[in-house]
Amino acid sequence: MTSKSTPPPLPEPLRVPVADSHTHLDMQAGTVEEALERAAAVGVATVVQVGCDLKGSHWAARTAAEHANVHAAVALHPNEAPRIVHGDPDNWSRQGTAREAGGEAALDEALAEIDALAALPQVRAVGETGLDTFRTGPGGVAAQERSFRAHIEIAKRHGKALVIHDREAHADVLRILAEEGAPERTIFHCFSGDAEMARECAAAGYYMSFAGNVTFKNAAPLRDALVVAPRELVLVETDAPFLTPAPYRGRPNAPYLIPVTLRAMAAVKGLDEDTLAAAIAANTATAFDY
Repeated sequence: MTSKSTPPPLPEPLRVPVADSHTHLDMQAGTVEEALERAAAVGVATVVQVGCDLKGSHWAARTAAEHANVHAAVALHPNEAPRIVHGDPDNWSRQGTAREAGGEAALDEALAEIDALAALPQVRAVGETGLDTFRTGPGGVAAQERSFRAHIEIAKRHGKALVIHDREAHADVLRILAEEGAPERTIFHCFSGDAEMARECAAAGYYMSFAGNVTFKNAAPLRDALVVAPRELVLVETDAPFLTPAPYRGRPNAPYLIPVTLRAMAAVKGLDEDTLAAAIAANTATAFDY
């Protein structure tokens, strides 16, 4: 019996190389070099390493500077902003306005650090930023929105792509993008909307990046969204070590598993894998301007 901790086997290599548009190498076992070698062996030639906090964003920028086939995205994750402003969520109700005032200054300092990182040439995107009402309750909404709006401004000022984390907040994410004016290149990481949202994103020219959960049995609405999503706006990602595609769900994810998800996506869209891979490779290079 295979252990849940056992990495899945390498899939058959893609004939057309693609990029993993969203991964977290710093959260995966092994070295960066090992991860990139396994990915390259199956046709995953490029990865976008995504930061979720200051430490991770600095790591992403440094790793991208050291590896030509790694590009960085830097940001404070939506759930990081409330932690900076309010501290431990369990104590929000007891901390009062004094902590919040000091926390807002700390958030401004953290955002200034992200702004400085976003100016670096190896940093191709600002993200993942956005809104998450699944893990953060009503008390954290204001901090999330403030951080999201600041990240949008940083991305536009530096001419970088914006990588969106949207969990159970579709309408508010779309509203804020409309209010602030979205950057020219905006990517919904781990797209989680339905077909109607896919139509809205397509109309706005937003890229939609699909992860391993598009292969899950209960993900029919997500597959419906993929059918609607225009080929020229579709990306593929692992979000590794999370969202390992079927039939390996629950085991460690890594960039080398991109072919599994891409082949499932090709079947959903009624395309051969080479055609979809070529489109995704071109879309990712355009979205991240590399």
